[in-house]
Amino acid sequence: MHIYPHISISKMMAIKSVTSITGTFAKKLLPVSSNAGTYRRYSNQTSEKYDIVVIGGGIVGSASARELILRHPQLKITLIEKENRFARHQSGNNSGVIHAGIYYKPGSLKAKLCVKGMNLAYEYLDKKGIKYLKSGKLIVATERQEVPTLLDLYDRGIQNGVKDLQLLEGNEIRQIEPLCKGLQAIWSPHTGVVNWAEVTDSYVQDFTECGGTTHLNFEVKEFIESEDAEYPVIISDKKSKSISAKYVLTCCGLHSDTISVLTGCPEEPKIIPFRGEYLYLIPSKSNLAKANIYPVPDPRFPFLGVHITPRVDGRVILGPNAILAYCKEGYKYTDFNMKDFKEIIGFSGFRKLAMKYAGFGIKEMTRSIFTSLQVKQVQKYIQEITSADVETGPAGVRAQAMAKDGSLVEDFVFDSQPGSGAIGSRVLHCRNAPSPGATSSLAIAKMIADKMENQFKFTIKQAASTEN
Repeated sequence: MHIYPHISISKMMAIKSVTSITGTFAKKLLPVSSNAGTYRRYSNQTSEKYDIVVIGGGIVGSASARELILRHPQLKITLIEKENRFARHQSGNNSGVIHAGIYYKPGSLKAKLCVKGMNLAYEYLDKKGIKYLKSGKLIVATERQEVPTLLDLYDRGIQNGVKDLQLLEGNEIRQIEPLCKGLQAIWSPHTGVVNWAEVTDSYVQDFTECGGTTHLNFEVKEFIESEDAEYPVIISDKKSKSISAKYVLTCCGLHSDTISVLTGCPEEPKIIPFRGEYLYLIPSKSNLAKANIYPVPDPRFPFLGVHITPRVDGRVILGPNAILAYCKEGYKYTDFNMKDFKEIIGFSGFRKLAMKYAGFGIKEMTRSIFTSLQVKQVQKYIQEITSADVETGPAGVRAQAMAKDGSLVEDFVFDSQPGSGAIGSRVLHCRNAPSPGATSSLAIAKMIADKMENQFKFTIKQAASTEN
């Protein structure tokens, strides 16, 4: 509250009364329509005002909000999420692996961010006392034709600077995992597992402890251009609540294409949802594997194949497969949304991919229906695992970015529309933060913060008034 010593209390009460009346009158005048540009223009006198609004409470959005407020504690920043908790989707439904950076093209952004992100992640986990297992990873070639790809992966890992990487022969594999069989394998001792949802919650706690605020159950419906030049972007939800912002960052994962289109960005890259289903080893069989055991991946796809992963809760999961989800939040076969499904099959890129890899898709769907076929995948490495040793496990949905030609977008994609009006020039979309996004989250957050500072040129002098 501001104090004005030269105004008496009675005058202040009168001013407050008039302000209340005019504020009510202003609310009745809203919305104020305008034909300027492609957006409606509204007064935002009744909106909460922020210097930066981060949309999307997954691990990348939460890490980015945290990084921004650590750099700019004077700025008024909020994090909004459409669900009733953070890490509800990809960030909370995954295998939990902390990747070392083996798979990615040397010199690529993915490779650099993963290696840097893994180091930052372990440092953060130790500092916060978050439980993790540095269980290591074996990437195992069980057939001769897989060995050249395995050797290529090893070279990639060395070029990427992955620490303490080793190439093992068959007998050396068994020294690490006595039941695992293979011709050759890569051993990555610093690969680990953690509960990434717990890490996301920790990022959010850091953010709020530094003065950030959060809004749950805020599902963005539209972006509206404001009459207020200082806070030109109004973000409206589906319950008629609105927030005003100077700058906006979106990290919306499965819904990143939908949100980007709302600000005038193109449809591409389109997000196609793929469900990954896991099996659990029954508790009495959890001792069959102590390390992560991965196949040599098919280079045609970004999916790493059915693998064995011991989790921090003591359970061991097998999976995932990769099958089309019928909606963006399709965690079960019965989850269906007609609007989402029409958009998926109506996208030319998906149809081209489906035609090209129809055989692969049919095999994945068959394995989903018949558990024994998924078990057969892991029996290549550990024969002792049988269908009687597994039970239904969790599922996640991967936000796969895709181009119109059917190619899978494997690198980071940022989008904005500078010069297209107040909204386009003030919003930055993180449209694709591909796996290993969780491992790389702290490194990605630093990159995003750098990008926002460079693009928007905001400074601490632009902080929102504390009276808002």
